[in-house]
Amino acid sequence: MSLLSDLINIDLTDSTEKVIAEYIWIGGSSCMDLRSKARTLSGPVTNPRKLPKWNYDGSSTNQATGEDSEVILCPQAIFKDPFRRGNNILVLCDTYAPGGDPISTNTRYNAAKIFNDPDVVAEEPWFGIEQEYTLLQKESKWPIGFPVGVTPPAQGHYYCGIGADKIFGRDIVEAHYKACLYAGINHGGINSEVAPGQWEYQVGPSTGISAGDELWVSRYILKRIAEIAGVVVCFDPEPVQKGWNGAGAHTNFSTKTMRNEGGFKFIREAIEKLGLKHKEHIAFYGEGNERRLTGKNETANYNNFIWGVGNRQVSIRVGKDVEKAGKGYFEDRRPGSNMDPYLVTSMIAETTLLWKQM
Repeated sequence: MSLLSDLINIDLTDSTEKVIAEYIWIGGSSCMDLRSKARTLSGPVTNPRKLPKWNYDGSSTNQATGEDSEVILCPQAIFKDPFRRGNNILVLCDTYAPGGDPISTNTRYNAAKIFNDPDVVAEEPWFGIEQEYTLLQKESKWPIGFPVGVTPPAQGHYYCGIGADKIFGRDIVEAHYKACLYAGINHGGINSEVAPGQWEYQVGPSTGISAGDELWVSRYILKRIAEIAGVVVCFDPEPVQKGWNGAGAHTNFSTKTMRNEGGFKFIREAIEKLGLKHKEHIAFYGEGNERRLTGKNETANYNNFIWGVGNRQVSIRVGKDVEKAGKGYFEDRRPGSNMDPYLVTSMIAETTLLWKQM
């Protein structure tokens, strides 16, 4: 096994100019269907526009039929590869039909149009996404660290906890933290969450479309690390059973106007717009998210929109420090852990910056 490990960890930098590019894209089998495959490039590349387009069999990812199965990969963002290291790269792609039209699962395409709108660009929208997830045993799909069928002690012991009887999977979490920073992802930090095997990491603040790009690649890296450890990463909003806090992807948002003096007025105006568009947003905030948003366990009810200062039983939370400073950001607590960040971030930007109330 040591020889295999040595071969896997060969540094190609001194022996060849060629590099390996891992092309990553979102499949069509589920809301969290990440796919990837690798190709060799003749030398280092830092600009995604200089990378070749590629293709794959869309009939094997539920994105095309067998009679017309080719889907085109268009490179959009480059990250350093923490697995192969050296000059090797991870390449985030979006997906198109051979004729050039984005396929139906390419949510990045429309998000990019919104973030390229001059009115949005001028406001420099920042996003900070709090990605929660649960680590499960591969065979039983039960939280790691607990025998199958044994109900863990009630929540309250695990949040930011310490000790082998409270914390499970820290090695995976630490490996992911450093791998994301190595890759160039704006990883903000980690903490254990309120259920056993449940964790959170933060991505951001990131501007515009890069927030979605970074979150998707961070998810890819997490799933790859868990694959090595033989553990399943679960992004379901209510992964184990009722009575426990679910898993969300709270999305923090601010604009240049909100961050400047007097910005609290614009925070309130943005929240008012989000309330008027609640149903439209909540429909795209994660599959199965209604099982999490019950009005209990630090959530507002799925059907209602409420906001407050320093309150976690709301749809939108404003921090007390923001209220005191009179400027800053707000937190949309509605998105589930399996949300599509391209949809969520672009909807927030479109509603708050482009939508005009009648």
